[in-house]
Amino acid sequence: MFAERNLRVCTQRLLLCFLLGTLWEISAAHIRYSVPEEMEKGSFVGDIAKDLGMEPRELSERGARIVSRGKNQHFALSVRTGSLVTADRIDREEICAQSSPCLLNFNVLVEDIMKIHSVEVEITDVNDNTPRFLADELELKISELTATGTHYLLENAYDQDVGVNSVQGYELSPNHHFSLRVQNGEHGIKYPELVLEQTLDREKEHNLHLVLTAWDGGKPLHSGTAKIRVTVLDANDNAPVFNQPVYAVNIPENVPQGTVLLTVNATDADEGINSQVRYFLVKILGETSQIFQLNSLTGELAILQNLDYEDVEFYMMEAEAKDGLGLRSRAKIHVTVLDVNDNAPEVTITSVTNSIPENAPPGTVIALFHVHDRDSGENGQVLCSILGDLPFKLEKKVDSYYSLVIDRVLDREQVSVYNITVRAEDFGKPALSTDTHILLQVADINDNPPTFGQLTYSVYIQENNPRGASIYSLTAHDPDSEQNALVTYSIMETNLPLEASPVSSIVSINAETGILYALCSFDYEQSREFQLRVTARDSGDPPLSSNVSLTLFILDQNDNTPEILYPTFPTDGSSGVELAPRSAEPGYLVTKVVAVDADSGQNAWLSYRLLKATDPGLFSVGLHSGEIRTVRTFLDKDALKQNLIVAVTDNGEPPLSSTVTVTVAVADSIPEILSDLSSQTSSETQDDSLLTFYLVIAVAVVSCLFFAFIVLLLAIRLRRWWMLQVVQASGDHVGGVTSSQFLGIDGVRAFLQTYSHEVTLTTDSRKSQLIFPQPNYADTLISQQSCEPKESPLPTHTLLQTKDEQAFFQQAPPNTDWRFSQAQRPGTSGSQNGDEGGTWPNNQFDTEMLQAMILASANEAADGSSTLGGGAGTMGLSARYGPQFTLQHVPDYRQNVYIPGSTATLANAAGKRDGKAPAGGNGNKKKSGKKEKK
Repeated sequence: MFAERNLRVCTQRLLLCFLLGTLWEISAAHIRYSVPEEMEKGSFVGDIAKDLGMEPRELSERGARIVSRGKNQHFALSVRTGSLVTADRIDREEICAQSSPCLLNFNVLVEDIMKIHSVEVEITDVNDNTPRFLADELELKISELTATGTHYLLENAYDQDVGVNSVQGYELSPNHHFSLRVQNGEHGIKYPELVLEQTLDREKEHNLHLVLTAWDGGKPLHSGTAKIRVTVLDANDNAPVFNQPVYAVNIPENVPQGTVLLTVNATDADEGINSQVRYFLVKILGETSQIFQLNSLTGELAILQNLDYEDVEFYMMEAEAKDGLGLRSRAKIHVTVLDVNDNAPEVTITSVTNSIPENAPPGTVIALFHVHDRDSGENGQVLCSILGDLPFKLEKKVDSYYSLVIDRVLDREQVSVYNITVRAEDFGKPALSTDTHILLQVADINDNPPTFGQLTYSVYIQENNPRGASIYSLTAHDPDSEQNALVTYSIMETNLPLEASPVSSIVSINAETGILYALCSFDYEQSREFQLRVTARDSGDPPLSSNVSLTLFILDQNDNTPEILYPTFPTDGSSGVELAPRSAEPGYLVTKVVAVDADSGQNAWLSYRLLKATDPGLFSVGLHSGEIRTVRTFLDKDALKQNLIVAVTDNGEPPLSSTVTVTVAVADSIPEILSDLSSQTSSETQDDSLLTFYLVIAVAVVSCLFFAFIVLLLAIRLRRWWMLQVVQASGDHVGGVTSSQFLGIDGVRAFLQTYSHEVTLTTDSRKSQLIFPQPNYADTLISQQSCEPKESPLPTHTLLQTKDEQAFFQQAPPNTDWRFSQAQRPGTSGSQNGDEGGTWPNNQFDTEMLQAMILASANEAADGSSTLGGGAGTMGLSARYGPQFTLQHVPDYRQNVYIPGSTATLANAAGKRDGKAPAGGNGNKKKSGKKEKK
């Protein structure tokens, strides 16, 4: 029993706490103040900062302001004290008229947190108005036959104040015939009535003058008076009577002007003029008298102006019926105005954001607005909605406030601008609506990386391309905007083989345009393709990037000549001769030319053809096989050694070719051909020895001339240095040189002439030649200071004197013993037709022997050793060097030795200086002597 009672007590306490908490939240959300009317401007109303839970200084910092639906702002916020004060003098009667209580509602918006607080201020009445009558003098006509106790309704006084400050009572001046009686009507209105206490006697008193005083209950008390003049009439003892005490009518607010609302009717029991009734509306305050009109004859109540339910919902009037002698009676008229849906909802935007980032989370507030409809009932109920399928929603706040918030994630790349239409629609019939447009810009963030149009790219480029040429253009698209869409391109370093060059030395990319450039000339034979990774990165924060794979394919060009693999120059000391037996039948395979081409495809398709042969009709070459076969049988008149020049051509565009010389010896065995060749060359041994002797002498003379030239050049250098010292000692830096050979610029003088000296030494003459060309003008100016430590040029007359002193260098005419025909000259010119005079060997095989002897002679001249000699089997070299000697042991003196009477040298010295190898199938043109590149 005791436990149940404790449980009941705890439950009651919990309910009490819950009720108190609910009441506290309601009171916290709704702030209410009370202030009397007619206060001075700036009067204190309430501590709004304290009630909002803020400090006074936070009102301005957090953007607190008053939001009111009314046209006049009656209150203001004092940011200094945090108080709510009056903005002007408030007149309760002007704002609320007779309504009680008089309440003013508005809202306080805290801008930074978007929070609305409701505030209600009650305007209390003060006794600032006195009671007054509509007429200063009232007139009553009373028949003398009127019985005592008759009541006469007087015009009541009006006081604009309410409550105790309104009319509280009436008082009649002292008299003998009348007394005053006050009746209480609806809404606290008091009606004075004059009561006849003693019968009138017109003959005694024709007129009576009374004073009616009305007073209120305020402090201090106010009163107003009206004079009553009573005229005693002759007998008319019946007053008009209305058929009903109250007339009521309900009309819509949109009723047109001139419409008859109702008809009042009163009858008088008297006869004649005493029964004629006229109708009047009792005078009323305000605009009511201007809205309605009562026909005095018919009693029809008509409307003169348009009604507005939102202004006045109910009208109460009194109709008075009076007969001809002044007897009257009154009836009440009640007009109720019915609401129609004639007002569209009003939308007031309190706060709005015009731009929002696309990564704003759902629930972010975009706008705060208030909705109000002046109609009532269903006509005043408003439903707000957003037109279209947009990622936004509306949330209901206090006091018909709505907030527009984000409902879904935004994406600027899909929609960058939203034109949000908020429709406020009431529930009337027909429904009225108001559309409010809010333009919202979606600000971009860097949420999209650049994307390429393809997953992979393939680029084809011909080899041997020029350096710096553009080879491809890549484009990546970034759907972001402005700086986030600015794309830069770069090439990633890939994992290439160790022997491969880095990517940065192969290709480059323009960071802004994405154009690829070749930094080197590609070679299909070295690399056929490259794998690259291109990165596109935007300029956002943080930057985003994407990669794409690019394969660079190198296309082959015909840039390699065919390379002869066989026959090659022999390295064992033999002559490299192919044997063909005399008894060979037609079609006999003598040898086969083997060649390859470093190119690919049709550029590597090779074809063979015979360019030249000792006997053109004796051999043929297979077009695609390179096989050399006999066409017919050998005859006795055929030469023992047949020289064949075979050209190998590829199928490129343009085609490239190489040539090789194949020597075919016609014999059944090697000893046989050696004996035949020895018998042919024995008669020429003496002439070859003499030629070798001349070559040794020529090499010695050239060496001496070169040494003399070096000594002369040093002497000239010393002479110039000595002249420069003399000029400097005399104070003139350029003494001996005319001023016309200098150009002065700002005190700096420079030479306008340069002198070049060329020495030409040849081995086909026993003397040398020294050439002094004319001076050349330089294109650059050399400052005086930069010329001082260097040698000074010699004057012109000194140089000419030096030329005269060196006259012994004039070249002697050539020896006629060295004239040979063009066909007998060794080298590539031997194939041309020329003079047949001379004693040079007339076949290619003997020429090879002579070349070997010349090389050996050059070696002996360098060593200072004995003369040449030897047998036929070793081409005259075995006696000096032994049978193991081969041509590869001979030093290469070809850059210094000129063959007499010939335009060709044993080697191209200029090509060796330039880093170029001699042309030919195997890279050694003079040793093989058979191959030529076209």
